[in-house]
Amino acid sequence: MTAIPRHRTPLGRLTSTLLGGAMGALLLAPFGLAQAEDDTVRFGTPQWPGATVKSEVARQLLDTLGYRTSLREASSSIILEGMASGDLDVNMALWRPSQSGMLDPRLEAGELVEVVKNIDGARFQLAVPEYVWDAGVHSMADLAEHAERFGRTFYGIEPGNVGNELMQNAIDDGTYGLDDWRVAASSETGMMSQVESDIRNEQWVAFLGWEPHWMNVDFDIRYLEDPENLWGDASSVSTVVASDFAERHPNVIAFLDNMVVPIAVQDQWVYAYSREDQPLEAVAATWIQSHPERVNAWLEGVTTADGNTSAQDAYQASR
Repeated sequence: MTAIPRHRTPLGRLTSTLLGGAMGALLLAPFGLAQAEDDTVRFGTPQWPGATVKSEVARQLLDTLGYRTSLREASSSIILEGMASGDLDVNMALWRPSQSGMLDPRLEAGELVEVVKNIDGARFQLAVPEYVWDAGVHSMADLAEHAERFGRTFYGIEPGNVGNELMQNAIDDGTYGLDDWRVAASSETGMMSQVESDIRNEQWVAFLGWEPHWMNVDFDIRYLEDPENLWGDASSVSTVVASDFAERHPNVIAFLDNMVVPIAVQDQWVYAYSREDQPLEAVAATWIQSHPERVNAWLEGVTTADGNTSAQDAYQASR
């Protein structure tokens, strides 16, 4: 694997600091706190809006505590490789059970540490518009009967995504009589554009759905039953860190352990960032400044990077 270069931001989209203005000054020079030699926190995130904003919120909060931070986009598999090789520290977007197969061997090998389920009750499985559900398609077992109306196609996101693989496995194994279907993979933006167009025209479409995501706010959709349990049990999303990072940064681990995000909050983040196209840094910074009660709960028992100030006091000083 090619190591992820330090201090490089793929796609030019994510930045490690805000640029310009009072908000930028706040995050670039958090209260003049002294910084230790080993205070860098390097986040990796897949290109999913919910994961991206969640990671940016965490990154900005750690910035205010005096840590150096960076945030880089890559696929989940590349992020895990980067964490194992020492190029990345934190991933807040490991979905269980769908990504357990790529995560568990690294946990067992001692390369990574699973810190917390930062979202519980998430969903990640095949979805259809509500009008398709109302027409009688409630289960993956109902799809084959209506194959022509669906164009024998599942719409997924980036190639190699676990959700795409689960759909492809159903096709390869002939599960639910889907052996003549195909998976159309594209970017998340491309898939959602297709789904939005089909829903607007009341076309039948089966696609990879998940929550938290703005699709659950803007569209009336239903998640299909899965009698063969291809998608596994109820989903959750975990924060995972490199094992040596966990040993070296107990203060950051305490913060990450506290940072459990309600689904409704992440839905709001995704809507603002992905649907309304607000700048990533602004979405995170505005939310941080306007939700002191929840932020203070995440900062309980945490200090600044130098260990001299309560994180809650530092946050209050920033408002």
